[in-house]
Amino acid sequence: MDDVTGTGTPEDGKENTPLPQDTPSATPEEIIEDTTSTQENLTFTNRIPLEELRNAADKIREELAKIIVGQSEFIELLIVALLSDGHVLIEGVPGIAKTVTAKLFSKTLDTQFSRLQFTPDLMPSDVLGTSVLNMKTSDFEFKKGPIFSNIVLIDEINRAPAKTQAALFEVMEERQITIDGIRYPMDPPFMVLATQNPVEQEGTYALPEAQLDRFLFKIKVDYPSLEEEVSILKNHHDRKGVIAKDTINAVLNPTKLATFREQTQAVMIEEKILNYIAEIVMSSRKHPHLYLGGSPRASLAIMNAAKAFAAIAGRDFVIPEDVKRAVVPVMRHRIILSPEREMEGMTPEQVIDMIVQSIEIPR
Repeated sequence: MDDVTGTGTPEDGKENTPLPQDTPSATPEEIIEDTTSTQENLTFTNRIPLEELRNAADKIREELAKIIVGQSEFIELLIVALLSDGHVLIEGVPGIAKTVTAKLFSKTLDTQFSRLQFTPDLMPSDVLGTSVLNMKTSDFEFKKGPIFSNIVLIDEINRAPAKTQAALFEVMEERQITIDGIRYPMDPPFMVLATQNPVEQEGTYALPEAQLDRFLFKIKVDYPSLEEEVSILKNHHDRKGVIAKDTINAVLNPTKLATFREQTQAVMIEEKILNYIAEIVMSSRKHPHLYLGGSPRASLAIMNAAKAFAAIAGRDFVIPEDVKRAVVPVMRHRIILSPEREMEGMTPEQVIDMIVQSIEIPR
């Protein structure tokens, strides 16, 4: 029996011609060159120049690293809040550098700084200021309070009564105060850094939900690790009495900060990412474990923080991971657990994680 082949034989009256091919075969060298060319074509540059912003964020970290050991997430959230024009509530037990970090962070900015120690006998006028009679002119003159600054550190904010805490409502939201019918705007930038102690409840007043909602982030600061605590001891010993704040240099001025905030606001965010944010917040409002969910202000806070996370990463567009990083610090102080879940020991962070896991990530 004759062999059967894929081409004709002379006996069949056909020529042995190769089968047609669409493209000629490529050598390995040509394939490598083509792949490299494709990768070069895929490279792009940001539509927004973010290199200077990234460098400024790195310099702030470097300055704080002179004194502060660890606390990288704490510092990064402070930078994100600064770029997002938001206020920060810092919670942690005494002695873990909450106040020191906030003070040194303010030193990296070439702006005014003031500190308020909240106490049970503090009055609103002690914060905002008051009108004083001028004996020479027989007119009342407004004497500005310590709130008139750029970076305001409020120590133990939950020690002041409700009437004093309510004095912060207008200034935190609208960057102004109104005294005797006269409006006094705050000079930008204006940022409130407030600390509170979660374990010492005697003589404290719970912050109202309306005030909590005005904080962009609630940052929880934990104890350092063993290695970090050893580094703290070494650094303190090596400084030999040198005051910590004297070693910190200012790396940002109000003009540059205003430019960086404009660049942060210009970061691109696709509609599917906006839907992702809205679904997370909407789910918190109807979640069975929660008595109170996030407000529309929470949605705006997540969006603005996600833009800032993208900016300090050198991207001019938001990705789902930026949203995930912003959700917990934005939402943890805005939601209220149902009494049943609170008695079971469930935490807001656990519920937030459940909500995020239940929402499909946009691709």
